[in-house]
Amino acid sequence: MNQQKIPVVAVAGPTASGKTALAILLAERLGGEVVSADSMQVYRGMDIATAKPAPEEMRGIPHHLIGYVGPEEPYSLGRYAADAHAAVADIAARGKVPILCGGTGLYLDTVLDSRDIGETGGDPAVRRELSALAAEKGGGFLLEMLREFDPETAASLHENNLPRIIRAIEVYRLSGMTMSALQKKSREAPERYRALRIGIAYKDRAVLYDRINRRVDLMMEQGLLEEAGAFREARLETSAQAIGYKELFPYLEGEKSLPECLESLKQATRRYAKRQLTWFRRDERIYWVYPDEAGPEAAQNRALGLAERFLSGELLEKPEKLGREC
Repeated sequence: MNQQKIPVVAVAGPTASGKTALAILLAERLGGEVVSADSMQVYRGMDIATAKPAPEEMRGIPHHLIGYVGPEEPYSLGRYAADAHAAVADIAARGKVPILCGGTGLYLDTVLDSRDIGETGGDPAVRRELSALAAEKGGGFLLEMLREFDPETAASLHENNLPRIIRAIEVYRLSGMTMSALQKKSREAPERYRALRIGIAYKDRAVLYDRINRRVDLMMEQGLLEEAGAFREARLETSAQAIGYKELFPYLEGEKSLPECLESLKQATRRYAKRQLTWFRRDERIYWVYPDEAGPEAAQNRALGLAERFLSGELLEKPEKLGREC
């Protein structure tokens, strides 16, 4: 029965770890296509800040669920799950290997664990009320409100992620069930995929932080400041969520110097990477590779070997836990 399920290879890890390059390499070697699992890469126009792979980076490998939603559109976890399942089914039907790649742990888990979170109806009045409250008292206030009845969901969200916070509160008000309870209930459903989870981490976290700092510098060279300026002018709520824009707004508004804002951006990105690692560390099904241990090529070969054995139906050794120092 297990062999009849669609095999999916997932590449997870913190920002700037090298997920995209590894996923593309696996796709080339395994005959696969990439499905993004990044909550910000779905939006059109948010290219540099979200580190969307450029056409030359993709090397002809088809990528799905990147830049297909307008930044003014509401977008939910439920919609992402439906879109991702459709993409995986399409790829598999054409005899290709679906390779899920991204750093949004909730997106990855929802798809790979086949969580049926449902689409609880919305109430515009509730959303307006909560949005007004956030404008008056800040996202932190709403996050604390959520924490009172759903601490598990609150722990997975940042106060700047207002749409998710508002949605979690809205779901509770309308259904009487917390978002975390709905997700736990959905885990009772049988998994639709046979999944291999590969994670990228660094034994020395300072190496990852250096990669993050250099990525920010590269983004600035690529035009991040201009992209942030365009979204500031549009004043879209989505841009307030994306790391890379809100940290530069104070410079664009003449409130801080550019070096100050860049340091804030690097710090925010490092903190985000730390939260990502905390999320992935809880999943003991992930096989970790470490580019700074034996070199990037050895890490790639280890990942490729795991994927080839997995696709052949071979039983793999038990994954090792991700260390706290990573």
